[in-house]
Amino acid sequence: MFYGEGEERRLRAAFGDGPVRLWKWWWERRHRLGDWFLAVCAFPWNALFTLAPGWGLLSPVATSVLVLDMPAPLEVAVLGALALALPAAVSLTLLVRRSRPNWLMGLALVLLALFGNPVPGMLGLYTYASWFTDRRRLALWSALMVAAGAGASLVSQNRIAMTFFFLVMGVALPLTLGLWVGTRRQLIGNLRERAERLEREQHLLADRAINAERTRIAREMHDVVAHRVSMMVLQAGGLEVNAPDERTAEVAGLIRTTGREALGELREILGVLRESTDGPGEAPTAPQPVLSDLARLVGEWRSAGMGVELVTGGRPRPLPAQAERTAFRVVQEALTNAGRHAPGAGVQVRVDYGEHDLEVAVSNEPPPTRAPGAPEPPMGGGYGLAGLRERIVLAEGTLTAGPFPDGGWQVRAVLPLTGGG
Repeated sequence: MFYGEGEERRLRAAFGDGPVRLWKWWWERRHRLGDWFLAVCAFPWNALFTLAPGWGLLSPVATSVLVLDMPAPLEVAVLGALALALPAAVSLTLLVRRSRPNWLMGLALVLLALFGNPVPGMLGLYTYASWFTDRRRLALWSALMVAAGAGASLVSQNRIAMTFFFLVMGVALPLTLGLWVGTRRQLIGNLRERAERLEREQHLLADRAINAERTRIAREMHDVVAHRVSMMVLQAGGLEVNAPDERTAEVAGLIRTTGREALGELREILGVLRESTDGPGEAPTAPQPVLSDLARLVGEWRSAGMGVELVTGGRPRPLPAQAERTAFRVVQEALTNAGRHAPGAGVQVRVDYGEHDLEVAVSNEPPPTRAPGAPEPPMGGGYGLAGLRERIVLAEGTLTAGPFPDGGWQVRAVLPLTGGG
């Protein structure tokens, strides 16, 4: 189609459904209808040039000599065959000129050499030049057509004029017009293919950007919302256990239950956001916490009842923003997991500033035995480590997470310090 879906919708809105369907029907069959139109219109011209006197090896002048002694009915039959059968054969070959061009070219050579009829040759050369890219075969057919025209002009009374007229009108003109139309058709086809390819690439880039944004939103929701809600649930659980009165314990239990339900719903939302993404998205561009915010983060968890120790090694200094943001998120996620799966266990956060890399390790002791009646750990979002691995990959670092032999757990990330400090 020469127009796209958007253009088709605009045409339907402007002219209605009926005219657009009619136009599509015609456009899809335009070449076949054009062949029929050409075959009908070429029939009288072929008959006229076949019977025209003075040109061709078997021109009607020579034919009249051959049939001079024939009975009148037989002479009429011969001339009728020449006037009807040969033009009908040419019209039939015109109907298949795009699939069987050699049939038209062969018949055109015969008619040109014997009867001096240049019409099939002109149509054949135009068809071959405009629809086919085999230039060697086109040059061969052109040379044969010139030779047939030269042979047909031998019986002409004005050889030079007829030969010149044939070379210009019968060979040069259809070849030039056919080559121009064919080149234009190829150019338009290439431009249309390029436009379609660019449109597909734009759709792919848009889908990739959408998936990257969905991944970023899911990661930020997990890092920020899940972290805060998990801390709220832990604090509510501690308050429920140590409440001075029944009313406070009841309210704390309600807060804890509501927080657990919120975490469950958050997990479903994150699943919806991530289910159609193909890979890690681009790093977020919004302002994010950095290593200088670790003290505040550790203080929040200490206020929630977690025993957290912050240890710093190496020479603290400003680092690339991506490395600092990633390191902060690693610590935040590791503390959230420790508070969720090992409540009451001691946790150590260690940050080592190396010359060429930054190492962050968060390890917790084995979780103590849960007392009877104590609140269950809050439900996790299920995407914490997946989000961390995506961040680490974007930062070109490595992430390891696993248990200790005594039942503890460690999350360790090593980030290369590239991009300047």
